[in-house]
Amino acid sequence: MRTLTTQPDSDFWLNPPELEDEAADVTFKRDWKAVDLTDVLEGTWEPPQPTVGRRSDGVGLFYPGKVHTVASESEAGKTWFALSAVIDEIMAGNHVLYVDFEDDAGGVVGRLLALQLGAELVRERLHYVRPESALGSGIHSDDLRDLLVTYRPTLAIVDGITEAMTLHGLDPLSNKDIATFGRLIPRRLADDGPAVVCLDHVVKDREGRGRYALGGVHKLNAVDGAAFLLDNRKPFGIGLKGITTIRIAKDRPGQLRKHGVPNAQGVWFADLTLDSHDEAFAEVEVVPAEKKATEEFRPTAIMGKICEAIEDKGPLSGAKINALVTGKATTIRQAISLLQIDGYVSDGTPHTLLKPWDGGGSNA
Repeated sequence: MRTLTTQPDSDFWLNPPELEDEAADVTFKRDWKAVDLTDVLEGTWEPPQPTVGRRSDGVGLFYPGKVHTVASESEAGKTWFALSAVIDEIMAGNHVLYVDFEDDAGGVVGRLLALQLGAELVRERLHYVRPESALGSGIHSDDLRDLLVTYRPTLAIVDGITEAMTLHGLDPLSNKDIATFGRLIPRRLADDGPAVVCLDHVVKDREGRGRYALGGVHKLNAVDGAAFLLDNRKPFGIGLKGITTIRIAKDRPGQLRKHGVPNAQGVWFADLTLDSHDEAFAEVEVVPAEKKATEEFRPTAIMGKICEAIEDKGPLSGAKINALVTGKATTIRQAISLLQIDGYVSDGTPHTLLKPWDGGGSNA
């Protein structure tokens, strides 16, 4: 095995969370020391910005060095959404890593060629990996680390989370195993700088799926970038123009929601349109959500009740807010999203009150 040179961000590669009883170099990351707060206290700290991939109006999609999820039912366009960002980054002169546990090179590269990305650009800047065995700490880990160090990709797609977890002997329904997998691959990739985008499935039951992908709720909790849910409105197919709604389920850094439109389902961020002319020519675009000409209804009465409940009881989870506040579940979700966008309530759960409720608008 090659000996890797220790770098400030490389200790996790030398001592990853292993699934087997395998010897690994012992290194220490001193992350229990007090953090230097100078930048924050002096006002020079700036929140992360979504600069990877972009909508048609130039608004970014993903945060560098953060983990994201894109979840949907089958054939709702999550791979096309990811490939749109792949093209954005490659055309900007950057490299992209695509770790595929679900499809094959023909499926992914064939789509990029159909989207008119040149073969030479694909060959030079797309680094496609199709694992058939667990990562471990040996030659596979070395190979992946070499890709990251050599090409410094700005975007890393991890396609097929359920399949990836199964390959590593992990249960996608177990929050413990989800946390282990998150450290094993997505977090390791993000620590080297790229925006990491995990493509996943949602449960078939729309009422029971909530805001996260198939499996344990930790899939959403572990996201430190943004989580997107896709919902197909017009089917994709050869000779068809399909449309999928892109909603924000979570935005930890808080820089994306302001570019969306709040509604009863959360925050409508964009539409994914795929115009397939024939098998060899398709056009994909991520376009901004359309704001209605008339003022959108704001459930200010329920928004006020939520703020009162948090002020009275302290930080509350979404489930506890639903138990304390009377109203339709969809309206309560809309109210929470609006409160987050307007800066009254924190994004993270349990939700905390950031500023006193002052009425927040003219609707009831």
